[in-house]
Amino acid sequence: MKALVYTGPRRLEMRDVPDPVPGPGEVLIRVEASGICGSDIHAWLGHDERRPAPLILGHEVAGTIMGGPRKGERVTVNPLATCGTCPACREGRDNLCPDRQIISMPPREGGFAEYITSPERNLVPIPDSLPAAVACLAEPLACGWHGVRLANLALAEPAGQVLILGGGAIGFGAALAAKAAGSRDITLVEPNPLRRARLAEICDFRLEEAAPTTLNPELVIDAVGFAATRQTASDLVRPGGLIVHIGLGQATDGLNIRRMTLQEVTFIGTYTYTSTDFHDCVTAISDGRLGPCDWAELRGLEDGAQAFADIIENRIAAPKIVLR
Repeated sequence: MKALVYTGPRRLEMRDVPDPVPGPGEVLIRVEASGICGSDIHAWLGHDERRPAPLILGHEVAGTIMGGPRKGERVTVNPLATCGTCPACREGRDNLCPDRQIISMPPREGGFAEYITSPERNLVPIPDSLPAAVACLAEPLACGWHGVRLANLALAEPAGQVLILGGGAIGFGAALAAKAAGSRDITLVEPNPLRRARLAEICDFRLEEAAPTTLNPELVIDAVGFAATRQTASDLVRPGGLIVHIGLGQATDGLNIRRMTLQEVTFIGTYTYTSTDFHDCVTAISDGRLGPCDWAELRGLEDGAQAFADIIENRIAAPKIVLR
């Protein structure tokens, strides 16, 4: 099969590689669409020791099952393969399974290829009316869905004023999820003028280049995860408010711990989503609660290397690039 292979820092090559072979409980999927995630960019830059070259990246996948009783069924793929038996899995927090594996991280090759394998239980059916390029957005959108769900559980109701840092697919998805959950006063911060202009065309959220210091948000969602955005979140969240941290941009620094302590600010770190969150997000996409979800820029798999370069150079207006 053809695959876009990460071969070293800032290097991607189209190669012929062997077709993957499903293991027990797995099926083969023909990939129709796969989104480029920030973690793919992180790996491509050589900053993720969990993803050593050579490796096929990509974990936001939709396609068609190629064999077994469900042959021909269109699906989107939950890329988190978990054990199903540990305490976390039994409690419905399977995203915290200590034995979890994810597509695009050894030993599982990713979705920038013609085929992948996946545990059958990870495949969520999608209606024929839903394009694969939209269905693959379930993965990044589920991250925001999960974060908003945890926030509203902690607050006991939908947040009143919400500030979201980062207008990529995770941050934009979190804004869509917050709106679907009942929040109405939502500000989305995106410093890239190209992306901010594109967001203005596709959403009705308040858009800002930088976080306004006049805001007093009950909930701040950091979908970037750098020291600077953590500083902003912990400086601006209202007393007794909540920070949901999704972004993985930088490992340390930034939080205003003194203010968080004196003002009893709650901090929740969120990782991906549970299988229930993923299923619920697919349903929300399918029934239109998250809008048309037609805002990704589509490119061919063979154009993937250029797409990575364009993303890192901030030449992309869309919140997401999907490779077909």
